Amino acid sequence: MFLAHPWALVGVGLAALGFYLYRRLEYHRIRQHAHLPRVKPSLFWGHLACLGEYYKAEGEEAVDSDYVFSAMLKSIGNPDVMVLDVRPFNRPILVIRDADIAEQVSKQTKAWPYSIPKNHRMGFLGPLIGSQSIILTTGHKWKETRKRFNPGFSHQHLMSLLPIIFDKTEPFLAHLHRYAQTGEAFTLEPLCTGMTFDIIGAVTMGHDVGAQLPADQQTEFIKLYRDLLSTYENDDGGVPAVMQPLTVWTRHRRAKRLDAHMRGIIQQKYEELKKQRQGKKRTSSRSVLALRLQDEDELTEDVVRDTIDQLKSFLFAGHDTTSILLQWAFYELSRTPRALKALRAELDDLFGPGGPDDADADLETVRRAFETNGEDLMGRMTYMSAVIKEILRLYPPAGTARYVPPGSNWHLTRKDGSKVCAEGVILYNCHPLIQRDEAIYGPTANDFIPERWLGNTDTWMDKEGEEEEEEEEDRKVAAEGGDGEDHEKKPAGRSIPAAAWRPFERGPRNCIGQELANIEARVILACAARKYDFFKVGAGEAKLDSKGKPILNEKGQHVSDSKVYTRRSVTSRPHDGIEVRVKLREGWS
Repeated sequence: MFLAHPWALVGVGLAALGFYLYRRLEYHRIRQHAHLPRVKPSLFWGHLACLGEYYKAEGEEAVDSDYVFSAMLKSIGNPDVMVLDVRPFNRPILVIRDADIAEQVSKQTKAWPYSIPKNHRMGFLGPLIGSQSIILTTGHKWKETRKRFNPGFSHQHLMSLLPIIFDKTEPFLAHLHRYAQTGEAFTLEPLCTGMTFDIIGAVTMGHDVGAQLPADQQTEFIKLYRDLLSTYENDDGGVPAVMQPLTVWTRHRRAKRLDAHMRGIIQQKYEELKKQRQGKKRTSSRSVLALRLQDEDELTEDVVRDTIDQLKSFLFAGHDTTSILLQWAFYELSRTPRALKALRAELDDLFGPGGPDDADADLETVRRAFETNGEDLMGRMTYMSAVIKEILRLYPPAGTARYVPPGSNWHLTRKDGSKVCAEGVILYNCHPLIQRDEAIYGPTANDFIPERWLGNTDTWMDKEGEEEEEEEEDRKVAAEGGDGEDHEKKPAGRSIPAAAWRPFERGPRNCIGQELANIEARVILACAARKYDFFKVGAGEAKLDSKGKPILNEKGQHVSDSKVYTRRSVTSRPHDGIEVRVKLREGWS
């Protein structure tokens, strides 16, 4: 009978196929992640359609996806996690805004001895940081790389490089002085980036990259690097490679040119070290590159390729994080007079009052003090540490994304104690949301208040023993009836769980360069914040009263009709690069 009606057979087959496809689609879009909090998904579009609506509703601030995730979470009651179905562009994403759950993702376990592997989609950074980058690799490969480069980023070694940091800070201060004399508005981003790139270039390669020189005098290296970096403008990895083939091709072409140039630098450094070994001389170079090559008997292709990739990783993360930190620090200090006053009081106590009798106090006074007793000064910069810690809390450059393959039998425990299978989804520790959690930081979670950290100003994240001691002290206070508000018994900073501050991430894969970022920030802020007053221009500019003085709100900050927000360009940064004017501090020459 069916042979007499072939179209009926075709119709039945198509109907069966259609029903099968519908059921599969319904499973993946509707039922697969129904156990997790989420905005209601579309059967055909998942969350792609509503993401567009949220982006539109957030307006210009939606240049950073974290703003959109925050709005979506609030619309469903601010749960501890939220799943986003963005297939076929990416795997489903589990946005994590709870510190305890984030800790489960980053900590060491029996199944994942170096914590859960990084998300595969970070591979879009390959041309910029190298396919064998310490940021991308996993397992024993990552462990070996970390062990190999750890000595170059140890605190003791970096403190010995303070003269380099001061030398590279000098041109930055010279630029500030020139702008203070002319009174013209300028953008901090290129100045901060140039300075931090010069520092990381000298620290990692022992190479003067000339990032602070005029464009026509800059080295070939910095030109090649910036050409490559420009291809990542406003890119957070959300657009698949197949949808931007020209950009991908351009990146790989520029990466090849940069790699060839770096190959020459590595070869030259290896030859220098080889001659020194033959002459039985100890190398005078203290760069990360020299430390990497000093024990190599032969410069093989594998050694060269691995060295290029790690140097590119350190160069990117090393200049970017500190530059962003400094931009936000100058901005927040400029609009918070009480915080600037407190910081200057501490610095004047450490380095002397400065002023007209000490015209070079922005650099030489600080340099001499550090040469005499740098370790002691670092420990005494308590308010400086609180400022840095608060800036990194409010404006972390990036979160971390991990991925557990299906079949791994991995579960996370939510706030209510329930266990949820989280395989086959990207686990995104969203630092801006975790570090602004009102359940931890209270109603001032979005405010710049360095004082919240006094009593716990450690900005390094590798002192697990100290954190355990602090947590034990917290438990004792609770057992004695403390409520977290008794600051005599328990300083404010001690009441904040260690896991709720994670700008350098936590666990085995915390940032290898965090020591350098902390040292740089202290030195540069100590030099610049003492001598110069910054005044925001454009977005975030202060409203003035009839006497031309900034109007302060109830929080002691400048009132403004607009604000500075973050934009995503691989990492999160101020959308306007912090446009300012600068003047000499009153009474200084």
